[in-house]
Amino acid sequence: MTTLAPDKLSPEQIARVVAEALGSLASNPASVAYSEVTDGIFDDADSAVAAAKAAQKVFMTTSMKFRRKIVTAIRDFVTKEENLQYMAEQAVIQTGMGNVPDKIMKNRMAAELTPGVEDLTTEAWSGDDGLTTVELSPFGVIAAILPTTNPTETIICNTIGMLVAGNAVVFSPHPRAKELSRWLIRELNRVLAGVGAPANLVCMVREPSIETSNAIMTHPDVAMVVVTGGPGVVHAALKSGKKVIGAGAGNPPVVVDQTADIEQAARDIVAGATFDNNLPCTSEKEVLAVDAITDLLMFEMIKNGAYQIKDPAALKRVEDLILDGNHPKTEWVGKSAVEIARAAGIDVPSNTRLLMAELDLMHPFVQVELMMPVIGVVRCQNVDDAIDKAVFCEHGNRHTAAMHSTDVNALTKMGRLIQTTIFVKNGPSFAGLGMGGEGYATFTIAGPTGEGLTSARSFTRRRRCTLVGGLNVR
Repeated sequence: MTTLAPDKLSPEQIARVVAEALGSLASNPASVAYSEVTDGIFDDADSAVAAAKAAQKVFMTTSMKFRRKIVTAIRDFVTKEENLQYMAEQAVIQTGMGNVPDKIMKNRMAAELTPGVEDLTTEAWSGDDGLTTVELSPFGVIAAILPTTNPTETIICNTIGMLVAGNAVVFSPHPRAKELSRWLIRELNRVLAGVGAPANLVCMVREPSIETSNAIMTHPDVAMVVVTGGPGVVHAALKSGKKVIGAGAGNPPVVVDQTADIEQAARDIVAGATFDNNLPCTSEKEVLAVDAITDLLMFEMIKNGAYQIKDPAALKRVEDLILDGNHPKTEWVGKSAVEIARAAGIDVPSNTRLLMAELDLMHPFVQVELMMPVIGVVRCQNVDDAIDKAVFCEHGNRHTAAMHSTDVNALTKMGRLIQTTIFVKNGPSFAGLGMGGEGYATFTIAGPTGEGLTSARSFTRRRRCTLVGGLNVR
């Protein structure tokens, strides 16, 4: 079979290589179903996985130069203004969540700040006994389960990272975002074909569901499962018998102590808690403030667009509106503060960004990940009390936390105790994703399984290659 890199082949030669790969799978009954499909959209899990497997068999022979070309093509496509606008608008329309300006920022961030081939580094040792290298190689076909909160952003960052690592991917989008997901996957396959990549490196089942997700995760030709979602789907993935990267839920606390720049803290908390209407799992979900500065902090938050709910009856109406027991009602997730307030019969200014209330520690607005711009503020005796309460509120998710303080010892203590994957100090939560803070971006943050902020290297196997007695020239 031909093994030349696609960047050295003509389109006709590429087509022949793909045909050879497909032909080698002729014994698979699904081959007839997928052999003519090139847009990555399939009617069932078996066909999608078989197509991805055939594509990856060709793709794994490509050069790093070619993978760099793929990343450039994806970045160029996504960051076209008309595509950013379309994805943001359609995500809001189809899911009913978030807002267009912030989704444009998130998609741009996913395209521009997701690492490429530079993330795949090689380790080497040489000595009297020769040379040993450790290379990062692909798993093969990856099943990736997507959230409804960040549908296109997660496809973009996962596609870049997984393909850079040499894999193919079968996505399982949330049903509420299936039409937009189909559009993006078709477009990505078109873009990839334009630079000479094999068809169907990026696939999905046409009508995603819990059943198709389970079928993809447990498919014998899937080598890795990557889940970006709630604890239920992460738990299901962990039972698949595969290598699993699980990005689960969070309930990020933010601590503010008496040494903080209160004006900055208030500005940052409102910005982070309202970003895309609080949809990101990294967004501030509750505030633990030292008593001495609590009133000033809330005053400054109001100056930055927060509205304080003081009337117990009004607060109860908001609770009844957005909560079903201890769970947020889906229809209010990602809605704006103004929509929520007015539906609860509260007359707020049209520029209101965040609803807040001073609450006790056990109130559901403190303990439940609402994913909407509603936040509880808890008054704490001192910084140690605030840190202890923050650790309690985070529920051991190990996802994200923030602290505003100039006390290095207090920052150190919280960092050690909270043990979150992301810990932002003196900034809005989204700084931990590389937006206004140093570092790369991702929308798959693996707290439960420990990989942290995923990138291309997260989707690779470590392989040791040893040459005995040679290439030591010291």
